[in-house]
Amino acid sequence: MTIHTHNPPACAIIIARAGSKGLPGKNERRLGGRPMVAYSLDAARDAVTIKRTILSTDSAAIAETAHAHDVEVVNRPAALASDTATVDDAVRHAVQSSDVTEPIVVILYANVPIRPSDLIDRAVRELIISGADSVQSYTLVGKHHPHWMVQLAPGGRVQPHVDNAVYRRQDLPELLIPDGGVIAVTRDVLFAAGEHPHSFLGNDRRGIRTEPGAVVDIDCEVDFIVAESTLDRMSAGAAV
Repeated sequence: MTIHTHNPPACAIIIARAGSKGLPGKNERRLGGRPMVAYSLDAARDAVTIKRTILSTDSAAIAETAHAHDVEVVNRPAALASDTATVDDAVRHAVQSSDVTEPIVVILYANVPIRPSDLIDRAVRELIISGADSVQSYTLVGKHHPHWMVQLAPGGRVQPHVDNAVYRRQDLPELLIPDGGVIAVTRDVLFAAGEHPHSFLGNDRRGIRTEPGAVVDIDCEVDFIVAESTLDRMSAGAAV
């Protein structure tokens, strides 16, 4: 399918609140000499399917970075920037505050500095071609597979999360997990969400795959170190 660059169909909403329990101030931290959020700002700018980019934040520092990239900023109210606030509520607030009219809304997390360069466009194209309600990126769950997860009962007694007889990793059923790289959803479905936490994704949900490690979602210090290492490798590869 051809996307006409003179009239792209999507608006990107980058969400970047100041607070974080797992890694305090993560969205304001510098990574590779740049503010964390700058990587998502660049990703939205480089996607041919994105017509407009808006950043939603309660942080003056993050807002300043967005302004430096000539990106519109929506000041997120405290009620939508708490640990209990939902992603979709913050996104709807940004869409309404900026009178977004594009039929597709692309949600980008500021704490995801590394994603494939074509990921946003892949998601938007899949959404259009499939006629689905939403498209989200997924990667293989890896060694933390639910079949090998357990609960420890009192006394340390092991209770398998999923009763199974799988012994080898190669025999585990293939499962994938959202990697945080991108969510593309139709504007109509976003605003028709019900009470279920994932209802803003609609009923017809589709997925696109990414290779393990292709998306780095930073939630803790270890993730930050992985992102630094990945950027170093990418820079070294580009310099060869």
